[in-house]
Amino acid sequence: MQRHSRRVGLRHILCLALLAAVGLATPAAAYIGPGAGFALATSVGVIFFTIIVAVLAVLTWPFRMLWRLIRRPTRPKAKVKRLIFLGFDGQDPRLTDRWMAEGKLPHFEKLAELGCYHKLHSTYPSISPVAWSSFATGVQPAKHNIFDFLSRDTRTYLPLISSTTIESLRRRGATLLEKLRFGRYRLPVDKALIRSLRKAKPYWTILGEHYIWSTVLRVPITFPPDRFYGAQLGAMAIPDLLGTQGTFYLFTTRSSDDTFKEGGTRVPLDGGPDRFEASVVGPENSFVDGSPPMELPLVVRVDRPAGVAHIELDGQELALKPGALSDWVSLEFPAAPTVKVSALVRIEVTEMDEHVSIYMTPLNISPENPAMPISHPGYYANYLAKKVGPYSTLGLAEDTWALNEEVTSDATFLEQSYDIDRERERMFMASLDQLRKGSLVCVFDGTDRIQHMFWRYLEEGHPAGRGKENAEHKNAIEELYVHNDELLGRTMKKLKKGDLLFVISDHGFTSFRRGVNINAWLHANGYLKLKDGADGSNEWLVDVDWSATKAYSLGLAGMYLNIEGREAHGIVKSGAEARALKDELVARLSGVRDEERGEIGITEVFDTSKLYSGPYLGNAPDILFGFNSGYRVSWDCATGMISGPVFEDNTKAWSGDHCVDPRQVPGIMFCNYPIDDDDPALMDMAPTALGLFGIEPPAHMDGKSLFDKATEFDPQRGVETAKSTA
Repeated sequence: MQRHSRRVGLRHILCLALLAAVGLATPAAAYIGPGAGFALATSVGVIFFTIIVAVLAVLTWPFRMLWRLIRRPTRPKAKVKRLIFLGFDGQDPRLTDRWMAEGKLPHFEKLAELGCYHKLHSTYPSISPVAWSSFATGVQPAKHNIFDFLSRDTRTYLPLISSTTIESLRRRGATLLEKLRFGRYRLPVDKALIRSLRKAKPYWTILGEHYIWSTVLRVPITFPPDRFYGAQLGAMAIPDLLGTQGTFYLFTTRSSDDTFKEGGTRVPLDGGPDRFEASVVGPENSFVDGSPPMELPLVVRVDRPAGVAHIELDGQELALKPGALSDWVSLEFPAAPTVKVSALVRIEVTEMDEHVSIYMTPLNISPENPAMPISHPGYYANYLAKKVGPYSTLGLAEDTWALNEEVTSDATFLEQSYDIDRERERMFMASLDQLRKGSLVCVFDGTDRIQHMFWRYLEEGHPAGRGKENAEHKNAIEELYVHNDELLGRTMKKLKKGDLLFVISDHGFTSFRRGVNINAWLHANGYLKLKDGADGSNEWLVDVDWSATKAYSLGLAGMYLNIEGREAHGIVKSGAEARALKDELVARLSGVRDEERGEIGITEVFDTSKLYSGPYLGNAPDILFGFNSGYRVSWDCATGMISGPVFEDNTKAWSGDHCVDPRQVPGIMFCNYPIDDDDPALMDMAPTALGLFGIEPPAHMDGKSLFDKATEFDPQRGVETAKSTA
């Protein structure tokens, strides 16, 4: 993998997780996810295995059905026929209330009249991987083990993705395989085991144990996919073909020594004045000694009089006008004879005057030929592609970082986001049509992504909106909520007798006006020390003197104590010393003020040992921050820089957020039935789902069913809901 210009990482994870690949001693490359080599080495196996499984599934179907009938326990008496969860990640109750009151969300309003509408408690912290994990499992974070987008490596103090671990395993007979050569090619001798770090069973697995079918579409933290009686397309944490969480390309004639802050790679376009060449650098080729990256030549021919750029790539020619985002383009990187790795990309000519620049999305894993398992069963991703056409598979699909780095425009980002939304709606509606009994859940991410990037236009005086008061897309968020309402209307029309519909979000939203560099505060107050001669301007905490540091911040919401025996260079003794330090930090940081603005930056700081209980408490941050509305971890803090101010304006397009005190950003919950509890929480959804199908929720679940045993479920309610939209 070329590293000279790649500074890529976890889009949407914000703190730009930098993880050294196995064997690297320094953080010189970005997070490598499952690894490009693994993506290639397993792609052949995944495709072959998928074909075999599909054939065997057909051949063994009669025997499997007979066996299930023999061993199937008595199916619980369900109270509903179909349970449908429609998720809008990040939809905010305040905005929902505002636009319902203005009559702009008639279907939300109608659903509330037919059943109910409540604010929905999120999790601590109110971050998508944490919240959706609690939705799925019905438990608090200390029981499902997801506390942030990131965790940390206690040996190196570098960030790790929190939801998935990749272990490199040496195959049996590896020594013999290493000796096999076919000219310049060899057989890969290592394999990787992808494991989910989310603990506790999701409700769909428990339903499956009672032979109740579930279809699960793009719910965060479902990679690697669960194995259960049902079908699932994974979401958050699915990497691109480079093994990162999303690396866009900018091919350009503009010379620059700068690297993107995060999320992309700049590639020079050579040649001119009307013909340019470059290479699309793909995954590492583990079939060749040294594992060099695979490449595809890119040729750009510019016809300025016609205002068109002709792009030749992998035997295809695209004619694109500036500003036009292409449809999905299928690429195949040659690895070895008969071995290719498939990807999907979209391309846009961003300028074609004095300079020429071409934007390309990250290399999405092809759903028709997935390089690693992204669905359950393995062939389900391919099935969906045949059903609805090509679609994005990247866990964080909307390219927020290309917009943040001003590579793409507001218009391009919105087009991309709505196209992804339409892809997902086709999957959702097809699944809804096919589901006769059981549960269906689908999460739409566009609400979260568009609010992140367009809040600057919603809030007067936002630092990121200065000089853009008349922006073309200043109403993007309002238009999105109207779009969600229309999708809800189409969903309600499809409801049938015995259907129960929940519409939920995992958290709400607020402004991100000011960044807070927690590590700068720790340094200024003597809790974090720098190495001699260091000024704290280097990233990834490399300037920290761990032998004299008591605490450090990592992730979007938490802080860790540098505890002796836990961290590699810990100095704080566990027990009384650690408790005293924690109490001191909680007291000093709660209510800390932004003197420049005269506002409180952090409303409250939480001791996780008092906030959580469960078997995975030891993996949690020691402290969680409850930021005030308008405040969040700063970009410098996110990249592990200590220098600079504690408080500073946020001027990036990423201008809205939810990584604040969770009490300030509850989600929404609509249902076509009234519930028994006026104060529902996201973790109530899993036990409610089980109860609706007559299954007693496990005792370890922290959530509660929202319907008591006396609730009467009128089968006609689903029909009435559908009729109300006619």
